[in-house]
Amino acid sequence: MKPPPRRPGQPPDPPSPGPVTAFVSRYFAGLAALVVMVAASLLGWSLWSRFGERVSATDRTAVLLTENVELLGAAPWVPDNLKAEALRDASLDGGLPLDDPELPRRLARAFGMHPWVRQVVRVELRHPSAALVEIRCREPAAMVGVPGGLLAVDAEGVVLPSKDFTGESAKNYPKLTGIESGPQGADGVAWGDPVVEEGAALAAALGPEWKALRLVECRPSRGNAGAPRQWELAGEDGLLILFGSSPGRELGGEPTAAVKIARLRELAAQPTTGGRIDLTTPAPAAPELRSIQVD
Repeated sequence: MKPPPRRPGQPPDPPSPGPVTAFVSRYFAGLAALVVMVAASLLGWSLWSRFGERVSATDRTAVLLTENVELLGAAPWVPDNLKAEALRDASLDGGLPLDDPELPRRLARAFGMHPWVRQVVRVELRHPSAALVEIRCREPAAMVGVPGGLLAVDAEGVVLPSKDFTGESAKNYPKLTGIESGPQGADGVAWGDPVVEEGAALAAALGPEWKALRLVECRPSRGNAGAPRQWELAGEDGLLILFGSSPGRELGGEPTAAVKIARLRELAAQPTTGGRIDLTTPAPAAPELRSIQVD
């Protein structure tokens, strides 16, 4: 296609640059861009070397890090990583903004959801970027026999993390047998069976008498249908103790749990050779000793 005819008086088109001229222009344009990039990098490195530590320190004081959370009240029987677990499970282990007005509540909720924590007592934020969390822990009271092993519970029948126990440490606690149900929830949730709740309360009341009497089982006794639940304790030497009702559920005329525990202490101080002992009736009165009066 031919170009349109040139009008009279129109200036001629400038000559197009040759290939050498075009190459030189592109070369110097690229070189100039490279020089600008290098200069910007050097300037950035210089500024960071002068102010980088100050900026990092400012960033660290703007968030609450895990290592700056102080935990009070962790009991000797809970794992050492309770704090890390609580923050991790609540997705708070990556740092918490200190300007978040919900920060104390979020910390309290994170620790309150841990299965070992019974209560969050207080949460305090401390200047410039730290926090204190005080808790009360659940205490193991018994091991419940289930198919395949044991599950730990506290005195209220709340299930505790079994992964934090070994086979050897589990032997330190009373063993509940004859439990036909399984836990209704996860760790940190009540078992959901009144039989477990009663057995756990009894195990907690027994305390050191469990080992002193060399007991091996705490189980509900098989009484008449419809009769109130009774409990019995079995020893390794054939000893069988009818404890009766669990603490706080005593029938009329039945000794209280405190009286029964006192009798167990007396038994623990004496050599036992098996046999059956009934704690549901009052202990026989000791014979009255009368002195002989001399005139």
